[in-house]
Amino acid sequence: MSGDVLTRVHSLRERLDENLSAHRNEILLLLSKIEKHGKGILKPHQIEAEFDSLSKDAQQKLHDGAFGEFLKSTQEAIVLPPWVAFAVRLRPGVWEYVRVNLNALVVEELSVPEYLHFKEELVDGPQNGNFVLELDFEPFTASVPRPTLSKSIGNGVEFLNRHLSAKMFHDKESMFPLLDFLKAHNYKGKTMMVNDRIQNLNALQFVLRKAEEYLLTLPSETPYAKFEHKFQEIGLERGWGDTAERVLEMILMLLELLEAPDPCTLEKFLGRIPMVFNVVILSPHGYFAQENVLGYPDTGGQVVYILDQVPAMEKEMLLRIKQQGLDIIPRILIVTRLLPDAVGTTCSQHLEKVYGAEHSHILRVPFRTKEGIVRKWISRFEVWPYMETFTEDVAHEIAKELQAKPDLIIGNYSEGNLVASLLAHKLGVTQCTIAHALEKTKYPDSDIYWKKFEEKYHFSSQFTADLIAMNHTDFIITSTFQEIAGSKNTVGQYESHTAFTMPGLYRVVHGIDVFDPKFNIVSPGADMSIYYPHTEKDKRLTKFHPELEELLFSEVENKEHLGVLKDKKKPIIFSMARLDRVKNLTGLVELYGKNARLRELANLVVVGGDRRKESKDLEEQAEMKKMYDLIETYKLQGQFRWISSQMNRVRNGELYRYIADTKGVFVQPAFYEAFGLTVVEAMTCGLPTFATCYGGPAEIIIHGKSGFHIDPYHGDQVAELLVNFYEKCTQDPSHWDAISKGGLQRILEKYTWQIYSERLMTLAGVYGFWKYVSNLDRRETRRYLEMFYALKYRKLAEAVPLAVDQ
Repeated sequence: MSGDVLTRVHSLRERLDENLSAHRNEILLLLSKIEKHGKGILKPHQIEAEFDSLSKDAQQKLHDGAFGEFLKSTQEAIVLPPWVAFAVRLRPGVWEYVRVNLNALVVEELSVPEYLHFKEELVDGPQNGNFVLELDFEPFTASVPRPTLSKSIGNGVEFLNRHLSAKMFHDKESMFPLLDFLKAHNYKGKTMMVNDRIQNLNALQFVLRKAEEYLLTLPSETPYAKFEHKFQEIGLERGWGDTAERVLEMILMLLELLEAPDPCTLEKFLGRIPMVFNVVILSPHGYFAQENVLGYPDTGGQVVYILDQVPAMEKEMLLRIKQQGLDIIPRILIVTRLLPDAVGTTCSQHLEKVYGAEHSHILRVPFRTKEGIVRKWISRFEVWPYMETFTEDVAHEIAKELQAKPDLIIGNYSEGNLVASLLAHKLGVTQCTIAHALEKTKYPDSDIYWKKFEEKYHFSSQFTADLIAMNHTDFIITSTFQEIAGSKNTVGQYESHTAFTMPGLYRVVHGIDVFDPKFNIVSPGADMSIYYPHTEKDKRLTKFHPELEELLFSEVENKEHLGVLKDKKKPIIFSMARLDRVKNLTGLVELYGKNARLRELANLVVVGGDRRKESKDLEEQAEMKKMYDLIETYKLQGQFRWISSQMNRVRNGELYRYIADTKGVFVQPAFYEAFGLTVVEAMTCGLPTFATCYGGPAEIIIHGKSGFHIDPYHGDQVAELLVNFYEKCTQDPSHWDAISKGGLQRILEKYTWQIYSERLMTLAGVYGFWKYVSNLDRRETRRYLEMFYALKYRKLAEAVPLAVDQ
């Protein structure tokens, strides 16, 4: 840890000691209130509640001092009388641990292992230094350069280019790896970029100068084929460009790098080198298909993300290949699980073409055991025993389909990222990780109390797989900064894996460093052929309006829709999500039911779960029961409509716009949301959006300008925010339009698939280059991971019960 941080910690401790002297009674009172909670873990909102229970005078005394700063930075408190330990987050990615003796009011600093050991006493009681397996990846990554400023988190490729350009390209001879890299390029044995006629940097520079002189004599639109033979003779092959103008741009960029390297030119040059023709995208769990699957268990935003991602990627790959002057057909394979019992979907189809793409397919491979193929759907929490065999089968299938190795492997979610790690390791291919969600963040204290969760969720396998994947991968794509390192007051998904413990299993002293330059923020968008503003009247799908009128307002109740909206003139508060605990649809219904004024101002419509069939998902069953109870408890009939999950994405796009026509709003009330694809969809359609402050939506939305942040743990405050919005809209109807337009503007600036696919292709090239020319292949880490996989993960996975086909 850097010296300035240590200095700050020490000065904070000194100031705490001063506060203890100055405000002893107030601090003792607060700590006593915390201690009264008894042995256990307190979260920030609980600590805040105890602070708020103090007298105004005591609050004022503590608020402005170091103790107030200390409390605001505390992410959890561990109570083990007479001690209370605090995890203090000075800023994103920078943590310290202290404990206070309530009897003596003495502050002690703790190391990470000491804090985790203290925390383990909640589960295991006092331990006498028994040996515990400690995971520490820091020694293996010590040589990897990394920034120290929080604002640099998520800008890994920019930092790498700056750092390694300066370090590597310090003189002309140090540029030889770049020449070697260019010479290594080929496609199915056919050389690209540079052939064997060029053996050293002087020869390269001479040839580039000759090429520049020649190209300046040609019309800019001259096709490469006109001078291909001439270029071959001097050592240059296809890949530089399709016209004289584009080839000249590339050659001038390389000459500039050879003369005076700079990171921006390097990134632009690497982004235009032909490197990625075959991509494998892994997403094994759930019902992965293009129709009639959304809303099925484990099937939601991740499927939408990938199906939107792939056509955009293919389009970008085709454009780059054309501009590189190559005649190559790219392939993208989405690899998922084949389900023999496909329940009316295409999930039993081995190969399926992706809509909106020419050369992309869904390749389905079954889960297999010694007894044969597993026929039925399996929860994402139970897939672990199948992953190793699945990986071997996938390697065989993609080799058969591509007739080549992939150039890039992208994993999605925990098990997809594990398979991607195993495949990339086996094939020596660049790997990209996309988490979508790390379950440890979604289920509070699921690490320390993992044994309570184990029978249902098997988090021991999942968290272990997450650690392996995030440390093995070459680069990580996240949708927002929040996903990596949270915000000033909230912890990021990846940041929560910095240090944690699973008592009786292992202790993670240093699992992931959010400052690692493998992290890059590349935000997805919504499919703008489906999601577009409600104001674009000529594009509106009015053919769906009778169906949507029926869906929202019919007075007939059935298994598709429950509840009748009596006043059709009211605006609609709308939400659409999976019906599980984290998505918190029932929380939205409850806060609406409790607020009489909100019920006067607007109707509530939620889409989630499927009442048309019996759910196999235990969480969905529990949330469904809760929904029925809330309808009865708050007498919601006449103001609330519950609609079963809707699988037609095109019609769903028009549904958002139809809600916007009522001057409605979209509410996303999740306890945690990694990104928030429905938030982007709603904003793209022009719906003012209220979304959770925990996770990605807090970054997507600028509060009060392009939408509103809500705290799902404070339903009364959310209800009041909605009431205030609608009362303001009543007084000033232009307020609704202002928020609607602000949301759309925000999307167009940052959240489109075109921006995403351009960035992803550039990242693949840059990380591929640095992996080739430097020590960023992290061999030591991967040897450590091999041992961890063999000795720990494999046994955990084998302990997960195999599914039984009924």
